[in-house]
Amino acid sequence: MTVQAFAFYLFATIVVASGAMVILARNPVHSVLWLILAFFNAGGLMVLLGAEFIAMLLIIVYVGAVAVLFLFVVMMLNIDFAALRAGFVSYFPLGGAIALVLLVELMLGVGAWQAGALNLAQRIAPVPEATPNIEAIGQLLYTRYIFLFEAAGLILLVAMIGAIVLTHRARGGVRAQNVDRQNRRRPHEAIRTINQPVGEGVDLGGVEP
Repeated sequence: MTVQAFAFYLFATIVVASGAMVILARNPVHSVLWLILAFFNAGGLMVLLGAEFIAMLLIIVYVGAVAVLFLFVVMMLNIDFAALRAGFVSYFPLGGAIALVLLVELMLGVGAWQAGALNLAQRIAPVPEATPNIEAIGQLLYTRYIFLFEAAGLILLVAMIGAIVLTHRARGGVRAQNVDRQNRRRPHEAIRTINQPVGEGVDLGGVEP
């Protein structure tokens, strides 16, 4: 067995096992950690296929941003594990039916791909051998698909602005910070010298926080 074949079976086994543990783990935090492990090994598979750009996206975007965000959200939420298990059991038939439909569609797609009249070399977009993978993607993305790329960026910008507008609302009873007033404050306005009697509490009246 070659080193490439050993690495492929190693990464593939860990991806399948960690993907199963994402579903079977009882603790959601453990599920997210298994998901991070699956992303790392999927990135290794992409490197073996020569798609180093996809591997970099898996590590930087999915592990460094998406999975970490999932981890923080799961750790901050007060999750009722009993309710989660009850909901899983109640939605299991519907989820199983959807999974079966997706499996059939995947098998049909693979069968149609293999039954095509073109061979594998003709199905793949021609790329010069001396051109790196990332450079080939950049040339295609910023020439033929430049308008779609810019449209996707505008959609993400609108979504970001919408999220900020929806979450930024005026609330009453909130003490806002006045930076200019804090900068103009003098020591005699913040410090009060008193002769504190022994055995009595400290009177903080008149002291502005």
